[in-house]
Order: sequence, then structure tokens, then C-alpha cells
Amino acid sequence: MGRKVILATCSLNQWALDFDGNLERILRSIAIAKSQGAKYRLGPELEICGYGCADHFYESDTLLHCFQVLRKLLESPVTQDIICDVGMPIMHHNVRYNCRVIFLNGKILLIRPKMLLANYGNNREFRWFSPWNKLRHVEEYYLPRMIQDMTGQDTVPFGDCVLSTKDTCIGSEMCAELWNPRSPHVDMGLDGVEIFTNSSASYHELRKADHRVNLVKSATTKSGGIYMFANQKGCDGDRLYYDGCATVAINGDIVAQGRQFSLDDVEVVTAILDLEDVRSYKGEHCHPHVEYEHKPCHRVKVDFSLSDCEDVYLPTHQPIEWQFHTPEEEISLGPACWLWDYLRRSGQAGFLLPLSGGVDSSSTACIVYSMCVLVCQAVRDGNTQVLEDVQRVVNDVSYTPRDPRELCRRIFTTCYMASENSSEGTRNRAKDLASQIGSSHMNLNIDMAVKGMLGIFSMVTGKCPQFRANGGSTRENLALQNVQARIRMILAYLFAQLSQWAEGKPGGLLVLGSANVDESLTGYFTKYDCSSADINPIGGISKTDLKSFLQYCVEQFQLTALKSIMAAPPTAELEPLMDGQVSQTDESDMGMTYSELSVIGRLRKISKCGPYSMFCKLIHTWREALSPLQVAAKVKHFFQMYSVNRHKMTTVTPSYHAESYGPDDNRFDLRPFLYNTRWSWQFRAIDNQVSKMEVGNDYHD
Repeated sequence: MGRKVILATCSLNQWALDFDGNLERILRSIAIAKSQGAKYRLGPELEICGYGCADHFYESDTLLHCFQVLRKLLESPVTQDIICDVGMPIMHHNVRYNCRVIFLNGKILLIRPKMLLANYGNNREFRWFSPWNKLRHVEEYYLPRMIQDMTGQDTVPFGDCVLSTKDTCIGSEMCAELWNPRSPHVDMGLDGVEIFTNSSASYHELRKADHRVNLVKSATTKSGGIYMFANQKGCDGDRLYYDGCATVAINGDIVAQGRQFSLDDVEVVTAILDLEDVRSYKGEHCHPHVEYEHKPCHRVKVDFSLSDCEDVYLPTHQPIEWQFHTPEEEISLGPACWLWDYLRRSGQAGFLLPLSGGVDSSSTACIVYSMCVLVCQAVRDGNTQVLEDVQRVVNDVSYTPRDPRELCRRIFTTCYMASENSSEGTRNRAKDLASQIGSSHMNLNIDMAVKGMLGIFSMVTGKCPQFRANGGSTRENLALQNVQARIRMILAYLFAQLSQWAEGKPGGLLVLGSANVDESLTGYFTKYDCSSADINPIGGISKTDLKSFLQYCVEQFQLTALKSIMAAPPTAELEPLMDGQVSQTDESDMGMTYSELSVIGRLRKISKCGPYSMFCKLIHTWREALSPLQVAAKVKHFFQMYSVNRHKMTTVTPSYHAESYGPDDNRFDLRPFLYNTRWSWQFRAIDNQVSKMEVGNDYHD
């Protein structure tokens, strides 16, 4: 009796609009699935064109090229004798849908449009697609002539339907439909569907993986079944890193797990499962006709079996415990994989980082070093694609990376840009870290350039600005800091463009930024300073998490130079030293600690708090340390800083998205950048509440 099925799901490192590369990776995943005996292969959401096409979805070319790739897939002998489930956009009745196309042996079986779109966080699917909101409704879709000529079909089923093979029933979900309170798998499960598929483009956020795993487990805990989860992986052209985790679950248990972070472009996860286990579970837990009425699913029948009569000797996969990464491991791996994708796909020869000797720039440096560790490990594991990519980056076809420090020296340049306000401590800390990771390190002094800029200003105006320590005003003090910071940005790009040329090597370097998420939130950086770069791997990570990450690097990579960096107070070193010692610290400048900023940032974005709501929450959160009046002062100070500096987010360097409270202005955190910074109505509401609390003395347990 045939009852065991071999199913394959995968994570693919697709790239938006890279139709040649995307096709090759899809075919490779199908070939691997077949070699492992699978009869059903599930791929990520919109895998043919890539999920991140954005407004290219509006273009008819994108639809055309997707169908051209689909024809290549239908024609390929690789796709024979296995049900293939691929994703692409399709226009039906002049409406664009995000679809799954399921085909077998050169024939399209059905097209299933997405019913519940993702329109939160970084997702803007309603901008490009419409949801299919016709529950249990199926129409005829007229295929383009290029597909008709190949398949011999004029029309195929299009809509909310499921696939019925000779031995089981398979229903599709897509990404956000799993997160929705009205997930389609609920009704499908009650109607006898045994295998659920989910093609996803789910991006990484710190501490998010368990949410996804719990949803997958929950989907089949309630009414039984097999759940297959496929996901995109890597950087497909923007700030997001899609973090894989291809998964197979049965009756609430995970039985197969793919990697969350990897340099492999194609990862296929297969599982052998017994349909009788599903039926036994459903028989005990699922009684749909007793509990409520529902409209049955439209079944598309196919003369094909996933199981084989000779399956008695096939061992089934058993439940496993999901292995989650710690946040420190996530920071080490996610941004490192993102940087590698960006580097190899940008055609550049490496990275340049202004290394100040502080926590932020050191974190960026450690992520690059982690990337080098991953590259060397991938080459040792036999990943030929990574080897080809690294040979192209270093312009040496005979090169094989073995030592991360040696690879770091070839592709990573660090630069300490000293001024008269820099301390010997930060210089030495930067030098020591560069030595331990192996980067090509430079020391240079910017005083000559600063004096030249100020000389031009003095020549034109007859005025010579002074630091506050030397009797200058706040305006003078800030302007003098900004000149130093901006000159560092100019020099960073100069060396990034020409340092390879100076050594007789081809190519340029990508400039890396190192402003953390909390500094972006408050605008505690100079517009067009060293925070202005090509990309920033830590721009979505909090200072608190970065400190924990550096401690992890001390232990994981034996980078002992980080100990002194973590012990030093964070400072911009843009004001004059006092007796040779740093007189300026970040937290003093900002008027609040980094830990306080993390709390405020989460309330602003995740809890959707304005000034008054934030105050009402923080008087309880901080009651042990601050009075209501002090809380009010903190909240007002933050919103004033935030609103005065919000304009900086319109030009901030593209950053790796890692935090759910990030202030990225591109599409995640959409706000004005010209505010009434007095917040008169809101602050008055806070003041009134403080007065009531002081009079009534009602600030108690």
C-alpha cells in the first residue's frame, strides 16, 4: 500500500530581475529534489522574477519574461515526473496577482493567486497586486500563446482551488496567509487537505525566527497535516535579508529544518512522511461537519501519485528540536551574508571602513570578518559558486581562500582618520582590532583638510569660528564638529575609489557605514559624515545588541582587542581633548542613555506611541528611577531631537533591516521630515498630566 511521500521544499538566493540566474537556481533545486526521490517540489514566493522587483512589477516586461522563464521550465527534462510549484506575477482580467503556478510533465495543473496580501512592515504588496477575494471560486485563465503552443492547453484553472492526486490532496498558502487570523489552511484542513504548502519571502528580523516556527507548528497541531515552508534567501537587491529556514512539519512537529543563514544559493530540504500518520491524527482531532458548515474546496484532479507501492522500507523523518540562533549569532551571520551578496553582485573589489576604535565601527569590522570566515568555510565545504565569486572579487582565478585574516587583507581596508581632537586610545584600539582581523589598515590625519576648509570660510567672512571649549558659541561648536565629520566622508570615498588604482589593482571599494539604529532614531550623527556610505550592516541594530555582539566576537573569534573598545565610553571625538583625555561622550550629548533610547524607540514604532502615550507608559516603566517630571523631560527631549533631525533619514545610508523599531525612511517607517518641533498640544497634554499627578499624588502602586 502506497502511503509514504517524499516532499521537497527549498530556500533560493534569488535576485530581482535576474531571470537567467533565477531560472538556473530553480532548475538546480528541482534536480536536487528529484535526486532525493521527491515527487513534489515547492519554491519561494515570486521566485521566477524575485520578490523585490518593487515597481518593476508594473512593467509588462516583467510579466513577459516570467512567462518566458515558465516556458523554459515546462520544456526542461529536469521538471519531468515531479510536481513543480513555482511563483510569478500574472495578469488576469487586467488585474495583477501574486501567483503560484503548479505544473507536471509539461502541463499546467492550476494557478493559485494570493488571497491575503502582506501590507505591513517592509511589505507593500497592495501597491503592485490585488488579492483574490473570491473564496472557493475558480475561473478559466487563458494562457499566453507562447505557453499554449508548448502545453497544448488554451485555459487552466485560476483561483482558490486545491490539487487532488491519486493518493492525497495538496493546498497552497503564500507567506502572509500563514500569519493571518483567517489562514486558508484552517478551512482546507477541515475539508480533507492533507499537505499544505507555503511559498514565502520572509525577511530576517532579530528574534523573529521562533514566531515563524511556532506558526508552522500551530498550522498542523490544530487539525493535522503536513506543512511545507519555502523561503527566499539572501539579499535580492535592497535592505532586506531573506533568511531561509525551509521547513517541513507534520501534526505539529518539525521534522526537517533548513539553515537560516548560508552562502549556498540553493538549499533543498526533503522529508519522507507517512500519510497514514496524518489521517490518524485528523481522525481524532478533526470533525468539520459536526463543528460547522463550510464550503468545500474546488479540487483539480491529476493522474499522479506522490507515493509508491514499494515504500515499506522507507524510513520516515522523526520530530526534531528547532535549533535557534542567539541574537549575537544572528548579528554575526545575517549582515555578513547580506554583505557577501552585495559585494559579489555589485562587481566591486572589497570594502573600505572608517574605523574609529569605537563600538559601532568595530561592529561593522567584525561583521566583515565574520563574512570572511563564512566564505572560507563555504570554500572548504566545496561550494564552487562561492569560490568563483571570491576569485572574481579579488581578480585572481588561481586564488583559494583558506584563512579569514588573509582574505580580509585582500578585500577589506580600514582607515583611522585622526584629528587634533583624537585620542591615542582610540587610535591604538583601531590599530589593534585591524591587526587581529587582518584588514589592510591606514592611519591618516585630517587636520590639514580641516584647516583648509576653515581657511576658505575665514577668507570670505573674516570670521574664525571657535570650539565651545575655547569660548565659541553652540553654533560654532557644532559647525566645527561637522566640518571634521564631513571631511572624513569625502576622504573615505576618495580612498575607496583610488586606493585600488594606487596599488595597480582594478575595481573600487564599497564604503561601509557604522551608525546604529538608536543614533539614526535621534539623528545623533552629522548629515553626510561617515554615516554616509554605500551600505551599512549595523544601521538596524541597537547599541545594546552591538555591545553583546562584540562580546560574542571576543569568545567566538578570539578578538581580544574588542575588550578595551567595549570598556571605553562611546565618543565622537569631535571636540578638543581636556588634558589629553576625551571630554565628549555620546550619551552626554544625546541627553539619555542608549538603553533608554531602545525603550523609547520600541514604544514609538512598535507600540505606536506619540509623546503623550509614551509618557503614560514610561511613568510606570521607569517609576523606580525617575519621577513623572523627569520622565516628561526625557520624552520631550527625545521628540524634539527626533523631529529636528528627522530630515537626516531621507539621505541616510541603506542599512540592513534587523529591528522592528528601525526608523528607515525608505519604506519601513514613513513619517514627515518637517515637523513643528514645539509639539505644543502634545507637550501640554503631558504637562497637564504631570500637574494632576503632583496635586493628587496618585503616582503610587
